[in-house]
Amino acid sequence: MAKTSFVCQSCGAVHSKWSGKCDACGGWNTISEEAAPAPLGSNALKRQKGRVFALEDLKTEDKEPARRITGIHEFDRVCGGGLVPGCALLVGGDPGVGKSTIILQALASFARAGGSAIYISGEESMAQVRSRASRMGLSDSPVALGSATCVEDILATLEKAKSPSVIAIDSIQTLWTGALEAAPGTVAQVRTSSFDLVRFAKSSGSSLILVGHVTKDGQIAGPKAVEHLVDAVLYFEGERGHQFRILRAVKNRFGPTDEIGVFEMTGKGLAEVANPSALFLGDRNSASPGTAVFAGIEGTRPLLVEVQALVAQPGYGTPRRAVVGWDTGRLAMILAVLDSRGGVGVSAQDVYLNIAGGLKVGEPAADLASAAALISSFAGIALPKDTVFFGEISLTGDIRPAPQPELRLKEAVKLGFTTAVVPKDTKTEVAGMTLKPVKDVGDLIAFCGAGER
Repeated sequence: MAKTSFVCQSCGAVHSKWSGKCDACGGWNTISEEAAPAPLGSNALKRQKGRVFALEDLKTEDKEPARRITGIHEFDRVCGGGLVPGCALLVGGDPGVGKSTIILQALASFARAGGSAIYISGEESMAQVRSRASRMGLSDSPVALGSATCVEDILATLEKAKSPSVIAIDSIQTLWTGALEAAPGTVAQVRTSSFDLVRFAKSSGSSLILVGHVTKDGQIAGPKAVEHLVDAVLYFEGERGHQFRILRAVKNRFGPTDEIGVFEMTGKGLAEVANPSALFLGDRNSASPGTAVFAGIEGTRPLLVEVQALVAQPGYGTPRRAVVGWDTGRLAMILAVLDSRGGVGVSAQDVYLNIAGGLKVGEPAADLASAAALISSFAGIALPKDTVFFGEISLTGDIRPAPQPELRLKEAVKLGFTTAVVPKDTKTEVAGMTLKPVKDVGDLIAFCGAGER
């Protein structure tokens, strides 16, 4: 009788018996029974003698391979300038966010430019994929379409196709290999299937794109070993109430790891957004207090977003905090600094903070804009419409400088802003922009006109 083991489907930890909670990652109902691999011992196959391989020094110069441009500029930007031959790319995102749509559009654009592309679906039938392609106007694209879940069948088909340039597998959780007895979607199946496909891509020179499902906490389902196997990991983000989608790189061996691409969901698929700053700012004709414009940097791209804050009298004994698009812990820190160093007294109020447009901001330089919006709402004084903010607030109340101020200021000038509230040590000068340096939160409170409150 074959021995079994109990493996967590979230982190891959092996347990001696089943339990409701994984001790390694803390996940609930993630442990399932799988066939245990044959142990190394007297009955195991003997290891073969290894072969000697050549060692080289670091001075060896290899010519950088030409990238495969898909024609979707935002997608190519996040990949680092296009797909590298032999690379493996993992794309994750919530259900319905548009993972299959953006990949199908990228393959269709690449095939129309003369490249060879294969799209293999393990979740949808070929009729469903054709129907989606018809709605997006991609039916005339010479993309080879297939529907399969067996890894051996997929590899045999790809070898017969004479190594296509780009291969997309949708999704990795649906694949299975006959070498294992585990069910599709388990840790062993996902890891083994991914390894076989990545090995084929490396040996053939094809660019491989894998689609991965996302768990409730936003992580790609399956073991972390899959993310280690691939060369790049992209997350497709988007709020259901917004039509904007953000493609974000969290790992990339061939490009920056903090790059983003911005898309807009339309009736004919995902449309690229050439000027995200204008899109996220939207209509700013309102003169109500509590809004400030943050000049940020996402990857190599400057991006202007509106920070909205509302400070209200608490309806219950404990003040409420609600944050959308920003770190809750960061907000608590800013409120504490404003109270302790600036004497504002905002911590006793209900505080609501929102990043307009559904964007998630993680840059510390957003501290200054968030604090300005909070002060404006608390004092009831509207900030000037032609002003942008950027800078990091320390626990001492000092304003620390932000990187790449010139890029931020040039983007602000391009969109008609004339004043920038910046850290005191910022020496950059940009034509058409007046700098208002602030040393600490006291200077910021004075600029916002709340010094008398």
